[in-house]
Amino acid sequence: MKPVFIIIFFIIAVSFSGKAQTWQKTNTGIKTSINNVDVEIQFYTASTVRIIKSPGGTSFTKKSLSVIAMPEKVNFSAKQKSDVLILKTENLSVQYYLTSGEIHFLDKAGIVLLNEKENGTFFKPFNDAGTSTYSVFQAYALDPDEAIYGLGQQQAGKMVQRNLKLNMIQSNTSDYVPFFQSVKGYGVFWDNYSPTQFIDSVASTSFKSDVGDCIDYYFMYGGNADGVIACMRELTGQVPMFPLWTYGFFQSKERYKSQDELLDVVKKYRELKVPLDGIIQDWQYWGNNYLWNAMEFLNVEFPNPQKWVNDIHNLKAHLTISIWNSFGPQTKQYRELDKIGALMNFSTWPQSGSEKWPPIRDYPSGVKVYDPYNPAARDIYWKYLKALLSYGIDGWWIDSSEPDHLDFKPADLDNKTYLGSFRKVRNAFPLMTVGGVFQHQRAVDSSKRIFILTRSAFAGQQRYGANTWSGDVTASWTALRNQISAGLNFSLTGIPYWNSDIGGFFLTRFRRKLEDPEYRELYVRWLEFGAFCPMMRSHGEGAPREIYQFGTKGTKYYDAIEKYITLRYHLLPYIYSTSWDVTANQSSMMRALMMDFSHDKNALDINDEYMFGKSVLVSPVATAMYIKPAVNGRDTIQVEDFSAVKSKETYLNQRKLICRPVVTGTISGPVKN
Repeated sequence: MKPVFIIIFFIIAVSFSGKAQTWQKTNTGIKTSINNVDVEIQFYTASTVRIIKSPGGTSFTKKSLSVIAMPEKVNFSAKQKSDVLILKTENLSVQYYLTSGEIHFLDKAGIVLLNEKENGTFFKPFNDAGTSTYSVFQAYALDPDEAIYGLGQQQAGKMVQRNLKLNMIQSNTSDYVPFFQSVKGYGVFWDNYSPTQFIDSVASTSFKSDVGDCIDYYFMYGGNADGVIACMRELTGQVPMFPLWTYGFFQSKERYKSQDELLDVVKKYRELKVPLDGIIQDWQYWGNNYLWNAMEFLNVEFPNPQKWVNDIHNLKAHLTISIWNSFGPQTKQYRELDKIGALMNFSTWPQSGSEKWPPIRDYPSGVKVYDPYNPAARDIYWKYLKALLSYGIDGWWIDSSEPDHLDFKPADLDNKTYLGSFRKVRNAFPLMTVGGVFQHQRAVDSSKRIFILTRSAFAGQQRYGANTWSGDVTASWTALRNQISAGLNFSLTGIPYWNSDIGGFFLTRFRRKLEDPEYRELYVRWLEFGAFCPMMRSHGEGAPREIYQFGTKGTKYYDAIEKYITLRYHLLPYIYSTSWDVTANQSSMMRALMMDFSHDKNALDINDEYMFGKSVLVSPVATAMYIKPAVNGRDTIQVEDFSAVKSKETYLNQRKLICRPVVTGTISGPVKN
């Protein structure tokens, strides 16, 4: 790690003037102005440069929520040739066109990496809840066939992120990060937290954000995907190590309704001798919805929480427990947060004080989301969470960390936070709330590794010991296939820990639930995929998902589930070594094929294969193989059909191989095609 220098910015006395424009050299780059737009180019490292643009003559203070690095001492040259100002480091060349204001980025050999579009910058005055500011826009010109990746987690099944339009505002199953990287070995981080449109079309590739005092983005050149991710983590924070137990198998459901029910699950796994490291307690251990997220065991079905936690630990298991970012009106947290104006007023979950479904609006819950941007509010949050920690709970499940925003109205974004309107900082909500928990716990005890499971993320969240899951997806084969590219693109933003609800959260498509043979195969296939994710966690509503719900030892589904849980434990030395590589060498656990095979054009847009670490190729089965339709009276239903072994075609190093996965998970082959 290079030493970090705090730079006091000042303008060197010498100024330079060319035919078209005057510019000034600073310790980190240059400052100039063109067409009433002030521009500053700052080198953070020899490979990373920050571009700041603002309307001429305006003043503002921008403190990044994501970027924690300070500019290093970088050797660079600045020379003007005609109307082009050329800035060079040992790794990067930045060309600023003094007549048009365009910026071009090249590698040290002079090969063009990315160009801004001509006339691709604009500011539009915007009234943000009474504050005069701007909506900001920047467009770039990509090569027509250039593959780009990242932008967070989407559920569209796309690997390459071209020819699309994203309305980037955090939601249950969409975790947006305004960062993309190219197969050419560069990345762009748009440092803005307001609702943002990303549009890629034949004409241009652009970011447009609702609120911004300035355009602020970082260009980084790493040479390849790992190098780009290394640059992003140098900017926004490195990844701490997780405890070893977090890489084992987790069982959960919505929800265990008593401490005895959850404890019995752990006991049953131990009796069956099926490995289990994590057990998760979902919501309402606190009682009714008016006590939402009280962070106390007020539910009568949890009468002795300390004994409960001790019993779990005595069974050599670890407890993760649900906490939220909102509070019911009868909680102590609500009263304290209300006194300092740290509650926001918009509809969130749960909407009713009654537990009945659908919500009874005549009895509103009164639950409100708190303001995690406020340091005093984060202190209050931790004050009560610390009491839960004292029981010896091992990990936090921060649910609704985007947060839930129901019955959305644009005026909801006018809510005031500590840092301005909610609109201004909306997408960074998960970063702030997860960071608040991590930082407070680390201050209390720096000797124990922290583990947080969370539903949403933003740039920089990798520094806070968090594993993000893909939200409450509905169980289907399409959803399973879409998880693969969702997790890979999420990882390509520099955040390496991701997982999904094994089996899908909602079972609404499967009327017969676990009795549906199609769902049983889907669950097994999802679990097989989960065995090769950074976290292996079974969870969902509608029906319990414990292994013994799928039969007994010697039956196909049970044996397949047991086999892949056991395989996960055989892989633990490899997985734990990979996790060290993530922390020590800025690597990634789920690796899109473009990371290791970027020169193979056939591999660039494959969305159903990936590397798990650098040595294991994974090709999940994401289509039904062993079911067929049958008539039962007037109904057509699905039934099992194991009369033939089915296969999936897998791409490997410009050769196609046939693998033969059967329902037990056994793979015979690969067999050359």
